[in-house]
Amino acid sequence: MSTRTPATRLHPAHLNTDALSDHLVLDVRSEAEFAAGSLPGAHNTPLDRIEQALADLELELAQRDVVLVCRSGARAQRAADALATSGASSLKVLDGGLEAASSAVQGAGTSQAVPSIGWSTPASEAGWGMERQVRLVAGSIVATSILASIWKPKARFVAGGIGAGLTFAALSNTCAMGAALRRLPFNRPRAPRS
Repeated sequence: MSTRTPATRLHPAHLNTDALSDHLVLDVRSEAEFAAGSLPGAHNTPLDRIEQALADLELELAQRDVVLVCRSGARAQRAADALATSGASSLKVLDGGLEAASSAVQGAGTSQAVPSIGWSTPASEAGWGMERQVRLVAGSIVATSILASIWKPKARFVAGGIGAGLTFAALSNTCAMGAALRRLPFNRPRAPRS
C-alpha cells in the first residue's frame, strides 16, 4: 500500500533545464494546448486521462521526481492529488503554471517563454488555446442571445446562464465549457506533416 505524498510547489524562478533534467515532466493540458508549446522533454498526459495513464507511468513515478505543469497550475494540482497515492517518489506542481513562468520571464525583460528553457513547439504551428476558445464561444453565445432578445425577449436568459456559468467556473476553478471544447476534433492532436 502506498502512502500519500503531498505535492510541493516549484516556483517559476527555479525553472531551468538543469532543474528539470532528472525529472519526469508531465503536462496535463489538452493535446491541442500541448501542441501549442510546452517545456522541452515534457510528456502530455491530459488531466482527464491521468487515471488511465497510471499503469504506464507507475515505474517512472516510483523512480523519478515528477513535475506537473498546466496553464495556471490548477489542473496540475488536481493531477498531483490524483497521483499522490500512486507511489510517486516526489510530486512538484509548477506554481502558477506556464502562465506564471512566462510572466516571470517577461517581467525580467527577456523574450524567452520560460527561463533557460523556451517552448518545445512554436505556438505559430498550433491552433487557439483553450482559454481563447472559451472566450470566443461564450462571447458569441452572449452576443447572439442579446441580439435574439429583440425578437424573443426570453433569449436574454441564455446570456444570463452563460454569465452564471462563467462565474461558477471562476469560483470553482473548473470550466465545463472548456471540458466540452477539449472533446472536439480540432482540439485533438494532428498527424505530423510530411
